Amino acid sequence: MINRILRYALIFVLLLLLQLFLFNNIQFSGYVNPYVYILFILLLPVEIPAWLLLIISFFTGLIIDLMTGTPGMHTSATVLAGFARPYVLRLISPREGYETGSGPSMFVYGFKWFLLYTIFIVLIHHFLLFYLEVFRLSDFFNTFLRVLLSSLFSVIFILLLEYIRRGK
Repeated sequence: MINRILRYALIFVLLLLLQLFLFNNIQFSGYVNPYVYILFILLLPVEIPAWLLLIISFFTGLIIDLMTGTPGMHTSATVLAGFARPYVLRLISPREGYETGSGPSMFVYGFKWFLLYTIFIVLIHHFLLFYLEVFRLSDFFNTFLRVLLSSLFSVIFILLLEYIRRGK
């Protein structure tokens, strides 16, 4: 149990550092901003209680907000992603169900399953994040393009980090 908590704490710290010092500096024409810290929410165990998932999501977004000067935007988007996660997991659940004690992983449930899972959560997160940033519907199409492009790059980087994490 302690090993598992330490492993998740290490993943949390590494993803936050990567986000703050590397991925926050990646911007292409203002349309692509990859956010890979969401991988932490994606990797939490399937059987985690909903209340704990929301608290972890809140503090993950809060830390990013405090470090980047975006008051509440990442917090609300990450809490929404944490809230939606059990519904997404139920929607795309494998026939055999989920293995007890395992986190959602590409290497346990397959590439196609993990890709679909990641796309759903990243789109939910990015949609709220970017529309909160703009906070108007008059730029709907520009913001929607930004959501799609940033989601694409975020998913690509999350998949690469998942491969690196497993060392395969």
